[in-house]
Amino acid sequence: LRLSWVVGQAGIGLGSGIVILASIVTMLTTLSMSAICTNGEVRGGGTYYMISRSLGPEFGGSIGLIFSLANAVAIALYVVGFSETVRDLCKQHGTFIVDGGLNDIRIVSGVTVIVLLGIAIIGTEWESKAQMVLLVILLVAMVDFVVGAMIPPSSAEQSKGYFGWSSTLALENFGPNFQEGENFFTVFAVYFPAATGILAGANISGDLADPQTSIPKGTYLAIIVTTISYVFFAVVAGCVAVREANGLPLVNGTTHEDVRNCTLTGGCEYGLLFDSQVMELVSAFGPLVYAGIFAATLSSALASLVSAPKVFQALCKDRIFPHIEVFAKGYGKSNEPRRGYLLACAIALGCVAIGELNAIAPIISNFFMAAYALINFSCFHASYAKSPGFRPAFKYYNMWLSLIGAMLCVFVMFIMNWQTALITFAVVLGLYIYISYRKPDVNWGSSTQAQIYKDALNSVYRLQTVQEHVKNYRPQILVLTGDPSHRPPLVDFAYSITKKLSLLICGNVTPHRLTYRSRTALTNRANAWLERRKIKAFYTLIRDEDFTHGVRSMLQSAGLGKLRPNVVMIGYKSDWQTCEPQDVLRYFTVIHDVLDLYMSVCILRLPEGHDYSEYADQDSMLLAANGKKTDMLAVPGGGIERENSSGAFPRNISSAQLSMGGSSREPSPPSTPHLGRAAQGNSAAERAPLAEPELVPSSVVVNLPPQETPNDEPKEMPQSINQFLRKQRKGTIDVWWLYDDGGLTMLIPYLLTTRNNWSGCKLRVFSLANKKEELDREQRNMASLLSKFRIEYSDVTVIPDIVRPPAESSKREFEELIRKWRRTDDCEVEHDPLEISDSEMLALKDKTYRHLRLRELLQKHSKNATLVAMTLPMPRKSTCSASMYMAWLETLTRDLPPFLLIRGNQTSVLTFYS
Repeated sequence: LRLSWVVGQAGIGLGSGIVILASIVTMLTTLSMSAICTNGEVRGGGTYYMISRSLGPEFGGSIGLIFSLANAVAIALYVVGFSETVRDLCKQHGTFIVDGGLNDIRIVSGVTVIVLLGIAIIGTEWESKAQMVLLVILLVAMVDFVVGAMIPPSSAEQSKGYFGWSSTLALENFGPNFQEGENFFTVFAVYFPAATGILAGANISGDLADPQTSIPKGTYLAIIVTTISYVFFAVVAGCVAVREANGLPLVNGTTHEDVRNCTLTGGCEYGLLFDSQVMELVSAFGPLVYAGIFAATLSSALASLVSAPKVFQALCKDRIFPHIEVFAKGYGKSNEPRRGYLLACAIALGCVAIGELNAIAPIISNFFMAAYALINFSCFHASYAKSPGFRPAFKYYNMWLSLIGAMLCVFVMFIMNWQTALITFAVVLGLYIYISYRKPDVNWGSSTQAQIYKDALNSVYRLQTVQEHVKNYRPQILVLTGDPSHRPPLVDFAYSITKKLSLLICGNVTPHRLTYRSRTALTNRANAWLERRKIKAFYTLIRDEDFTHGVRSMLQSAGLGKLRPNVVMIGYKSDWQTCEPQDVLRYFTVIHDVLDLYMSVCILRLPEGHDYSEYADQDSMLLAANGKKTDMLAVPGGGIERENSSGAFPRNISSAQLSMGGSSREPSPPSTPHLGRAAQGNSAAERAPLAEPELVPSSVVVNLPPQETPNDEPKEMPQSINQFLRKQRKGTIDVWWLYDDGGLTMLIPYLLTTRNNWSGCKLRVFSLANKKEELDREQRNMASLLSKFRIEYSDVTVIPDIVRPPAESSKREFEELIRKWRRTDDCEVEHDPLEISDSEMLALKDKTYRHLRLRELLQKHSKNATLVAMTLPMPRKSTCSASMYMAWLETLTRDLPPFLLIRGNQTSVLTFYS
């Protein structure tokens, strides 16, 4: 019906070009579709299945929904076209149903939709048989047109513009003759919807015995046959009919020129430009052409009625959108989506009731084009991402041709109707954002996932060649947490520094042998906890029987390229007085190892401690548990967890089902060694070991009768567990910048003030002066320095009397603190290296007094601060024992607000210059 008008406007040459251009677009799309559908098994869902498995649920779900809707509305479009032809035939014979107008169209369309629904519900086999009957009728109508073109026209036919074969007429109609308001692109936009049926086969992929072979072959054959047919019919129409005819009968000397003179009748109603029934006029038997029109419209309507529910059924099965699972149910051996058929029928009947669908038709065409564009882009993206999993059996594709196909589809969308193209983009974008927000729990190995990997890898490679500069310094933190869920405040505080800024790695060292499943379960549990807490961090697990050696290995191996930690954060070891002496030495050694590797170190002490393992999420416990856990002695305050006297895991459980939470026979993985056990003040909890909570497998809990289910009352969650997730009270962050360590002691507190939770805290900076006469100059210098560093502060205080001896009470407190570790110098007795000798006390007397004096100043100035940050004293193994060093740290940090000790690696992290 449209082809004669296309030839009238564009001529034989450009008209054939329009047909070929449309075929190029569909051929390129078919190339991409063939590559995708031969890259593994294609299940039901057709277009949606291919796009979703290639580009992911966001694009797939968006296109699946609008493609299903487009097909449902297309049913009404095709049926209304059929009904309009029936109405016109009735008018020719002087009859009508109701009013010979819109209501007749509605009645015929409604009945037709119901009949088509019955055919679809009966089953795909009946639908296929009906399509074959309609195909035969269509082929007969095409032959009828060709035969009619060979028969010389009658005078009545000539008066309507059918003159018969003429080389002169062919030359005249070869070039374009665009009417007012028309051009190549507007004519192309009118024709192109006739070429949008290439996905009919793909949409019933679930009903095909071998879709990987059938879809490419069937689609290519259809495109080739239809292209040849359309070009041939365009040539025939241009060679036998004129563009304009007024319908004057050829009597009383009326010539062909008179017939073509529209001024004689005040306008023309016939010819290629004005008569949509030229095909019927040329044909040998007109009713056969009408039968062909009926066959074409009903065939397309039936194909859409079958396609829409099947695509929608696949979408519902994947649960991409909520509350539509009811339409996923299938019936019979072919899993027919009968509920989907009813829904599509209801939509079609609703559209039929409108009757006038010209406003909807352009949007539907653009919906189809959006699907074609994404099919092309899917193939391009899968090839471009270079995923090893993209290995299509169809080899005759090219990713650049797919990209050209996608661009052509978008181009066609805009030349057809730029307003509806924008509407289509808005709808797809809105659905994409909605699905991205919902984060459906699916993993299809899409090319977007492959592209993320490729982009990340290339970025790391590029970063490797970037020279380091002080302006680009970022604190990349490795925080030694053990299981992150056991130390939420430590992880939260570290994330407060790195959030949206730099790298955060949570490190865990375990002395126990882990099977692959055990290691995977521990890693998954930690990552799941981090995700639930909305912390963007990596988790790394190392197995080493020697904890110190394990940490040393982690320090050297954590990270990748330039994405390596340069700061190590640990919790303060508050139990250093009561734990095993070797644990103190290990803690001291870890600090040394960090500094020896030219890394910065941070030690965080919290009044309530760090360890909240007894409140760890039950779901994360169940994930890693599958049986009784070995009794573990947890050394409070940061020590190492050790096995009980049995020395091994029980043999009656397994980690084979660890990640699934089921019962098994291998041991569950133990808790992990860690630094920074919770400080418990002077309570009994600090003086006694803390038992790790027993992990109970989910299968055990589920299978117990209600009365036997463990029913321990859950302990009240202390508020301090989330202390760094809440907005901090208005106050100050006191920075005691005692030594030049490169500026890290100043940078980290400043970064905290840029966070929303710390925005109410102002920086107060404290520094030291050796002489009172230097006080004003030092204060001005410090203020000037901070201004040059562009660091906002509320106050700068220079302490002038740091060299003054500490109070006697401070000395006595320190003596009491180290009493356990003291020994006398006796050359005949082999001494413990952790003990503090008289000679060490004498050698470190000045430093000790300095720290005692600092404690007095801290108590005076920073007792009510929100956070205290201070330069960490430098540990020197050769001159300072581990116990002496821990006594210094205890002296500085005891009975104060959250306290962060920082030591940079002498690398400058602040600069004056822009």
